[in-house]
Amino acid sequence: MCGIIGIVGRAPVNQLVYDSLLLLQHRGQDAAGIATAYGNHFNMYKAHGLVRDVFRTRNMRDLPGHSGIGQVRYPTAGSSDSLEEAQPFYVNAPFGITFAHNGNLTNWRELREQLFKVDQRHINTNSDSEVLLNVLAHELQSAAKGSTLDPAAMFSAVAAVHRRVKGAYSVVAQIAGYGLLAFRDPFGIRPLCLGKFDSEQGAEWMVASESVALEGSGFDFVRDIDAGEAVFIDLDGNVHEQQCADNPVLTPCIFEYVYFARPDSTISGVNVYNARLKMGEYLADKVARQLRLREIDVVMPIPDSSRPAAMQLASKLKLEYREGFIKNRYVGRTFIMPGQAVRKKSVRQKLNAMSVEFKDKNVLLVDDSIVRGTTSREIVDMARAAGARKVFFASAAPPVCFPNVYGIDMPTQDELIANGRTPEEVAAEIGADGLVYQDLNDLKAAISDLNPAITQFEASCFDGQYVTGDVDSAYLERLRLTRHQVKEGQAVGGLQFNMGYAANA
Repeated sequence: MCGIIGIVGRAPVNQLVYDSLLLLQHRGQDAAGIATAYGNHFNMYKAHGLVRDVFRTRNMRDLPGHSGIGQVRYPTAGSSDSLEEAQPFYVNAPFGITFAHNGNLTNWRELREQLFKVDQRHINTNSDSEVLLNVLAHELQSAAKGSTLDPAAMFSAVAAVHRRVKGAYSVVAQIAGYGLLAFRDPFGIRPLCLGKFDSEQGAEWMVASESVALEGSGFDFVRDIDAGEAVFIDLDGNVHEQQCADNPVLTPCIFEYVYFARPDSTISGVNVYNARLKMGEYLADKVARQLRLREIDVVMPIPDSSRPAAMQLASKLKLEYREGFIKNRYVGRTFIMPGQAVRKKSVRQKLNAMSVEFKDKNVLLVDDSIVRGTTSREIVDMARAAGARKVFFASAAPPVCFPNVYGIDMPTQDELIANGRTPEEVAAEIGADGLVYQDLNDLKAAISDLNPAITQFEASCFDGQYVTGDVDSAYLERLRLTRHQVKEGQAVGGLQFNMGYAANA
C-alpha cells in the first residue's frame, strides 16, 4: 500500500507535493520521493524514512517546476531495504517519464520476461512498479505518431497496458514536455481521485490516492477516477479523460475502508468514517448474539482506526464507552512496519493502558481487524496487566485467512493467525476470554449501504477469491518462498537526480 500524488500547477509545486504527501503518510512509512518537471529537466529526490525526515531545505531547492509527482512507499513486491526500489521511477524513452504506482501486479514476472525478450527493455530492480513503468513506456512508444504524442495516443497506450497487465495499479506519470497522466486498473482496486484549485493564474489540478490530500491542500474534490479510466492533464491545465478498459467493473479493496484509508477520506462515494460507524452497528448485532452483555462493563477501542466502530457498537448496545488506551502518535502504524520483530516491539511503545479504566472491569476491546495476532496478544496482555478481570475482543473485520496480492503486506497464510483456526482457538491464542468477528456479508453491507452502486469488493484476504483470475495455489506458494528468501542490496542515505530530456516542439 502506498500513497501517490500528481500535480499540474501554475507556480512551483515542490512544497505542495510535500504537504500533500504528509497527508498520505499513513499509507506508507518506508520511503518517500518527489519528482518535478522544470524546463528541459526532471529533478528527483527519494530516500528511506518519513516525509518530514527525507526532505531537507537543500533537497526542496533542487526540486523546481510547476508540475510534479510524489509517493510514500509501503513495500510489498521487492525489498524494503533497497533504496533503488523507492519511487518515483524514471525512464528516458520515449520522451522521458517519471512514474509512481500504488498497488501490486500479479503477472509482473511474466511481464519482466516479455520486456527483456520481446520489447528489449532492461529492468534494474525487483520492483513490479518498474515493470509497469516500462510496459507503459513501450506502449507509449508504439502509440506515438513519430516524435509527437497526443491524448488519443496516450489513451491507446493505457488501453494496451490494461490488456497486458494484471493486478492492482493506480498510477501517476509525468511525460516530459506534455503533462501528467493518471490511470487505474480495470477493477479500480486501489483508490485515485481528482481535485481542482482555481488560482488567479488559472486552474490547478491534483491527483491523489485519497480525497483528504486534496482537501487538506486547498483543492476541491472533483470526482474519483473511474476503474479503467485514464486522465491526462497538459501543462496548460487542460483535462482530457477516457475510459480505456474493455469491461471495467469497480471492485474496490474492502481493506481500505477497514484500516488503511484515513477516516476523513471519501472513496468511491463512501466516507470512510461513516463506513466504520456502520461496521460498528453490524458488529453490535453479532456481539449481542454471541456474548452475554451483562458480563461487559465497558467497551474500549484500540486507537485509532477502530474508534468509530467501537463508539457505534457501545451506543447501539447501551454499554459504557471509555478510552483505556492512550496512543503515542510519534510511533508508526504497526501493521505496515516491515518486519515482525519491529511490529511486536512497537506495540507497547505505541499504546499505554490506563489502570484507572481497566481495574476490576470486564472489558470488550474493539479493533479494526486481527491479522498476524501479535498486536492483539500484546494488547490483551496489557489490559490484564492494567487490572482487567475479563478481556473480550471484537474485530470489525472478518477473519483474515488468505494472502492479499494486490498491495497489502500479508502474502503468506502461515503468518495469519486465523488461518486454520476457529474463533475460539484464535481467542485462546491471543489470550482473550471471548472473540467475535464481523461477518463478511455485514462488512460489505456496511459500505454498500452508503453507496449501493458498489456491487462487489476485492475481499480476497477474507474469502480467498482473487478478482484478476490469475492467482492460484502455485502462485501463492511461489510468493511464500520468495518472501522467505534473504534479500540483498541495502542502501543508505538518499538519491538525488537531475535528468535532462529533449524539449518537444
